[in-house]
Amino acid sequence: MSINRRKFIQTSTTALMLSSLDVFAAKHPSAYQMNAAFELKILATNWGFPGSLDSYCAKVKAEGYNGIEIWWPMKKTEQEELFSLLKKYNLEAGFLCGANQSNWRENLDYFKAMIDAATGNTGIKPLYINCHSGKDYFSIDENKAFIDYTVALSKKTGIRICHETHRSRMLFAAPIAKQYIEKNPELRITLDASHWCNVSESLLKDQQTTMDLVLSRVDHIHARIGHAQGPQVNDPQAPEWVEAVETHFAWWDKVVQLKKTKGETLTILTEFGPPNYMPTMPYTQQPIVDQWAINVHMLHLLRKRYT
Repeated sequence: MSINRRKFIQTSTTALMLSSLDVFAAKHPSAYQMNAAFELKILATNWGFPGSLDSYCAKVKAEGYNGIEIWWPMKKTEQEELFSLLKKYNLEAGFLCGANQSNWRENLDYFKAMIDAATGNTGIKPLYINCHSGKDYFSIDENKAFIDYTVALSKKTGIRICHETHRSRMLFAAPIAKQYIEKNPELRITLDASHWCNVSESLLKDQQTTMDLVLSRVDHIHARIGHAQGPQVNDPQAPEWVEAVETHFAWWDKVVQLKKTKGETLTILTEFGPPNYMPTMPYTQQPIVDQWAINVHMLHLLRKRYT
């Protein structure tokens, strides 16, 4: 095959995929009533970004994101740098809070210290706090302590505090999350269903009742596409992943519908990750796609579909 012919095929395939994505983006149902107070804010992750915080914020702004999601920095100097850059680039922020200690009491104490600092800072009021809460091996009562603390803190500060559906954490699987939701009516969720697809080795088709319950509690979404054998497809634009993409968007559609009807703000993070979350070539461990480009693709797809 000649180089020109190869380029023609690659260009034609890309154009076809982009055309299909445009059609897909336009499929969002619009039959329900929309409250004018609804807002969609899409944020960028710094996970895997190789440059400085300044260059990251500059690139986020240039791409048209509303803001960033970043782990709350515990050092004063890092906080000051973050606040300065958010102001410089006119970006909003959501903060991640969590702890990794294996001992329950130590984990909870560190979690409280971090989330107290993140919600009580005077530099910026975050859009939300996303929690990596507890551990999958903590007891239900032990993990409930994280929920109780954040519910009270959210009421005190007026800041949305959500618990992420994340492997190794409290809400690591759909049936487990169902138990917590039923017992804790004020629990709010960050939905990252890619983890649950991986845990259950499925696209959760047989757990729709549970998913409907979960979706009614979602305030924040991590927009990554998972599949039955992993938390991240290699490229959501590839045709072999169409079922996984459509399944995740069907969940997100329901959340958007609820938020539009109620006139509430919905925040979404584009969170396709770097190697080794992203599949790599053997031996060289080179990523097979551009992480930043995939996340920007998701930014435009989400914005076109939902606004």
